[in-house]
This record gives sequence, structure tokens and C-alpha cells, in this order.
Amino acid sequence: MIAIIDYGMGNLHSVSKAVERLGYAAVVTADPQEILAADGAILPGVGAFGDAMGNLRETKLDEVVKQYAASGKPLLGICLGMQLLFSASEEYGDNEGLDLLPGKVVRFQGDYKIPHMGWNKLSFEQEQSPLFTGLEEGHVYFVHSFHAKPEQGSDLLATTDYYQQVTAIVGREQVYGMQFHPEKSGELGMQLLGNFLALTGSSKA
Repeated sequence: MIAIIDYGMGNLHSVSKAVERLGYAAVVTADPQEILAADGAILPGVGAFGDAMGNLRETKLDEVVKQYAASGKPLLGICLGMQLLFSASEEYGDNEGLDLLPGKVVRFQGDYKIPHMGWNKLSFEQEQSPLFTGLEEGHVYFVHSFHAKPEQGSDLLATTDYYQQVTAIVGREQVYGMQFHPEKSGELGMQLLGNFLALTGSSKA
């Protein structure tokens, strides 16, 4: 079973459908025991960082996510969910994150269109990552005004180019994050999601 963590801010339905399309059973849940018992967990997210962390703290799901990560089972943050994995964000003031990955989320700065929106090509920085097994670099779909800056280069699995190198995929041990929405990123996005789900050891439904 794959738990999709419901803390009130996320594209829960589309992520759930994508997981099921790949042949796995998914449950959208805010129940700590259900989350901790899952083979893999996904933390989606749409909206503002501070609001999301507020919701996680209010429901005590912030501690559940940290406990889940500490268990060594695979965890995937998507879009805002990826940003929440980091130590902090400057979105609408300084906000503390889950601090599972050291680094900060910052706003794009420059004379170019913000948000970064559209199809951009991934560059695999750590080709040995199990997320990239059997895959070739290709395009995925981004929509974001803030981007993560990991402190550790080894946590940076893939980047894209938008007037600078932009963090696209991160990972440390079994904690992963994707800035784009894999479920809305065509074949490559679904392949990346499928490779993450394969890490969970969950049997297909």
C-alpha cells in the first residue's frame, strides 16, 4: 500500500490515480498509523510553504513524516511537498521546514518570467540513482516561483535550466523529492514515479 499524505494542501486525486495507473494500491490518508504502516509514502503539495507547514504542525503530521523518513521506507515529496523536505523557505517570510534535507527554498530573482512554467529538460546529476534506472533524460512539466538550494551536492539528483541551474530532483537515502509533477509530466514523469514505487517493495494491486 502507498500512503498519500492528506494535510489539506495537495493534488491528492491526480497523484492517487497515477499510482493506481502504475498498478499499485493507494490510500489518501491523514491517519498516522495508516501512514506509518505503508510500504511507501508520498507528500504532495500545492500552495504556500508557510501554510503547508502550519497544516502539518496542526495535525501533527510533521512528526509523522519525520518518523516515516527515519524508518528507512521510501518517501517522495512532490512540488511543494519536495520543498517542505528542506530546512527552511523564504516564501512570505522565513519558515522552518521538515529539515529532512539541509538547504533553503528561495524565490527566483531576475528579469525573466516568474513563475517558471512549462516543459524543461532534466539533466541527471547522479546517474546511478535508482530513480533513473532504464531512463533517458527528457522533458517534464514545471510550475513554481520558488526553488530549492540543497546544501549538499550529493542530495542533488537532477537539475533543469531556467536562466540558472534549478533543482529538479533531490534524494538522500530513501527520501526523495521532485519539483515538477511527475503525474502531469508525460511518459518520463510516470516512469520516474514508477521507479520510486518500485523502491517501496509494495506488490502491485
